[in-house]
Amino acid sequence: MSTFTMTELTTLLRECAGEEEGVNLDGDVLDTPFIALGYDSLAVLQTTGRIERDYEVTVDEDAVAEAETPRQYLELVNEALAAKVAA
Repeated sequence: MSTFTMTELTTLLRECAGEEEGVNLDGDVLDTPFIALGYDSLAVLQTTGRIERDYEVTVDEDAVAEAETPRQYLELVNEALAAKVAA
């Protein structure tokens, strides 16, 4: 099973919600809150919908709402991918 990476997340965030001027998503932003990166809950939900469709997984929406950083979000996505493989 492959792991969903920060690079993949960055690409999808840019595709789904753009990128705020002055924010460098290519830097060390794993522990930076989404809001500081210019992404609100709607942007994260749009990205989640794309991941669910592209990877055919279901990510816990309540947990997504509580994920404040890319690191926390990646953990949720990777848990969903691991559960799919285990099924």
